[in-house]
Amino acid sequence: MNFTLHQLQIFLKITQIQSITKASEELHLTQPAVSIQLKNFQDQFPIPLTEVVGRKLYITEFGKEIAQVAEKILNEVSTINYKTSAYQGELSGRLNISIVSTGKYVMPYFLSDFIKQNPAVDLIIDVTNKSGVLENLEVNQVDFALVSVLPKKLKIKKIELMQNRLFLLGSSQLTLKKQNDKKNLLENISLIYREQGSATRNAMEKFISTNGFSVQKKIELSSNEAVKQAVISGLGCSIMPLIGVKNELKNNDLQIIPVQGLPIITTWNLIWLQSKKLSPVASAYLDFINSKKEEIINEKFSWIDFY
Repeated sequence: MNFTLHQLQIFLKITQIQSITKASEELHLTQPAVSIQLKNFQDQFPIPLTEVVGRKLYITEFGKEIAQVAEKILNEVSTINYKTSAYQGELSGRLNISIVSTGKYVMPYFLSDFIKQNPAVDLIIDVTNKSGVLENLEVNQVDFALVSVLPKKLKIKKIELMQNRLFLLGSSQLTLKKQNDKKNLLENISLIYREQGSATRNAMEKFISTNGFSVQKKIELSSNEAVKQAVISGLGCSIMPLIGVKNELKNNDLQIIPVQGLPIITTWNLIWLQSKKLSPVASAYLDFINSKKEEIINEKFSWIDFY
């Protein structure tokens, strides 16, 4: 056998995602390049690693076992790189973080200076919904996760970062009648929801249910960005995190619609498994967050206090 580390990385990513197309996107490679490397890797084994059923890719039991070995090999390679850099006085290794989709407006600011200070650290960020984030954390695929709702079934440790405020937002072109009955307002406009499994959707549904509103017109979209563009276009209104609409409010593309009981206020938390054995990179990042988080909040997010 004469497989390469590059082939191991590609095969492991394919087994994790079960899609050549998505694996190529995450690895920043073309789909044909990934397919060729998968074929070259497969050619070294007499037993199939993958199979296609109904145009869907599946990993065979043998493939899953090879993937486990591949992960161990790649982790050992990372350890070798870390030890080499450590002897040279550098911090190196991988930092894996899973974040909910709205977290993409938050997490980069808490990472930027750390990565600049430690150029030998490889950063991997997986952006998904709350359910996907918690699954990544539970199976120990990541060092940390960024969530606004803490999991109830996992034993975790956490660092509170900053507030997450959700308002009812509408297009700036939306004209509202002057009225005191906000319940009537919510029940007569089209409301745009995130997909099932989203923490923003859960917060929105809880608010509507608690206040006894009856939603007549419902639209569902699968990303925060899609919801934002739909609201700007006038397709409907939505309860959304303030953190993701700074520029749209500044440019007068969106307006905050005052409703009693809003904003909903939660907290962004950086969490990790209580039983997690943190790598040197992960430990260094925690030290960085504990010492720099207030400075980052004051410098990058002070504008939130004006709403």
